Amino acid sequence: MEPPTYLETESGQRQLLLAAEHGAEGAVKLILERQDIDPNSSDAKYCRTPLFWAVKQGSEGVVKLLLQREDIDPDRGDTKDGMTPLELAARQGHEGIVKLLLGRQDINLNTPNAKSYWTPLGLAAWAGHEGVVKLLLDREDIDLNTPNSKAGGTPLYWAAWLGCEGVVKLLLDRKDISPDIADTQYNLTPLWRAAENGHEGIVKLLLERNDIDPDTRETQCGRTTLLWAAEQGLEGVVKLLLERDDINPNTADTKYHLTPLLWAAERGHEGVVKLLLKHRDLDPEIPGPTGQTALEIAASRKHAGIVRLLSQPKSSPLLPAPPAPEPLEPHEGSLQQSTPSSCLDSLICVIGVILLLGLIASPFLIIAFVPRAPRRYYIVFE
Repeated sequence: MEPPTYLETESGQRQLLLAAEHGAEGAVKLILERQDIDPNSSDAKYCRTPLFWAVKQGSEGVVKLLLQREDIDPDRGDTKDGMTPLELAARQGHEGIVKLLLGRQDINLNTPNAKSYWTPLGLAAWAGHEGVVKLLLDREDIDLNTPNSKAGGTPLYWAAWLGCEGVVKLLLDRKDISPDIADTQYNLTPLWRAAENGHEGIVKLLLERNDIDPDTRETQCGRTTLLWAAEQGLEGVVKLLLERDDINPNTADTKYHLTPLLWAAERGHEGVVKLLLKHRDLDPEIPGPTGQTALEIAASRKHAGIVRLLSQPKSSPLLPAPPAPEPLEPHEGSLQQSTPSSCLDSLICVIGVILLLGLIASPFLIIAFVPRAPRRYYIVFE
């Protein structure tokens, strides 16, 4: 650790800075009893106060002693990073110190630092310190939607991007959360950032909310979360996105004009293609900018598995089978339902009748066909 360069002030001021930096509670207590001691005096290099040094070193006892002084300024930051004591404690995850600082009603909670661009909540969410986030959310005057003043990301945005699922849960439990605020650079939402990095648990948490738009486009290439996930082969994220009723599986980006299916076919992501083909609204015949369909692209890239999937006819949803007809009950004057055995019996009866008739008529037929002897005429002479 670099030693601070101190102002050439009274010896008591230098001693307070040194004692705070090294966590010497007894020395700090004695020095603070002097009324001529300014607790806000700072070193010459980075203008760091005794309170800042105590927070930096994690000296909770020294912080408590300094905050007992009514003339202490809890928001005085250094000139290197512009970070205040509360921002520093939140970033480092010092829960005890954060709790002490939050006991001051004059502490700055929501205004992003002019140099570091962060709020304390944003830093805690970015670092994944769930305990600190919970302490900050207990303050009624906290604004959990204040973005980073440079990049524009809210605390939820940073937690979703970096995969801090516990922090995301804490933030989403608040009724005043706005979960779809995008950054100011590329119009990326918390869902977009979570999907981009494959944080499936966070994607699932965000998609459970109705105030999330899964088709928000980023400004560089006009891609949606589904387009990015399909292009990168993130099957788990694709599956979660396709479960939303308001997702459009045919949306193309604005730069390359490729749909999720075209991207997956081009990159060879067979699992993603299979998932997309199951969606009822998917149109596999949409061509890309060169006029090629997903099947033709997969064939040109020699992705045999994808070619097989796309060559199969898309199955339509199965309709429920009609109920089986009830058997007809025979009644007087009606014909009974024929069965194979009854048909066979009838056929045998018909054949028998024909044969019988043949036997009866056979003598007459024989007589009829026997040739008669020619008649002879005799002349008698008397």
